Amino acid sequence: APLDLRLDSYDAVLKGSSKGQVVVSMDAAASELVKRIKGTSQPRMPMTGPPFLSEEQIKMFENWVAGGLQKGLAGDHAAVSTPGTQIPAPGEPVTFAHIAPLIAQRCAKCHTDNGLMGPPPEGYRLTSYEAALSASDRVRVVPGQPEASELVRRIRGQSRPRMPLDGPPYMSAQEIRMIEDWIIQGARNTDGQPADTPVGAKVRLEGVLGPGWRLDGLPLVVTGQTRIDKSPWPGDYVEVRGRIGRDGRVRVERLRPR
Repeated sequence: APLDLRLDSYDAVLKGSSKGQVVVSMDAAASELVKRIKGTSQPRMPMTGPPFLSEEQIKMFENWVAGGLQKGLAGDHAAVSTPGTQIPAPGEPVTFAHIAPLIAQRCAKCHTDNGLMGPPPEGYRLTSYEAALSASDRVRVVPGQPEASELVRRIRGQSRPRMPLDGPPYMSAQEIRMIEDWIIQGARNTDGQPADTPVGAKVRLEGVLGPGWRLDGLPLVVTGQTRIDKSPWPGDYVEVRGRIGRDGRVRVERLRPR
């Protein structure tokens, strides 16, 4: 950590760096942390910006410092959503419009052209609805099937590496649930139109093999044509390659330990 400054716990933030405190209780203007995220002190943070934190996010830091650096309760972070994310009203279907701000802030920084890692990893872009559902090389979103959707398995941590790659912190349980609901309800576009099942599209999933050919609870279709390498056992972490059938299930072409 630069200058031994760690920001992964409350006590570490208050301890500061080898040069001293970075937050001064009830004095946001004198807090180096606030000055860095605002850009009044250089280099501006986060170092990966732009984009930098939004005005709303910066104001949240300023209010926390001005309010006396309150610690809060364990687990409070799970209720916090990425600013700009639209929470569906009760009974309202989840559409891409609801999750787009979350995807833009947490995923598109890498999964875009000329992102933090250069080209988008494995060519997968998350800069539009069409790109998110693309099956050009393999499909990452299977409408109606969150367990078969690589996007969900990555943000849960069932498939490695867990995403977003710059986590922790990762997405909150509330944010993950909203993406799951979006997929369960058919991966609707911004107009509310559900997507078609990508029949025949390739998938590549990873996870823990369970009894009865299940992947973290997801039933797999294993046939006599399935190639099974190195005799994986229940409890093994495995890779599954296959295609989406007409019923939306994963028909396995190859299964192997990882």
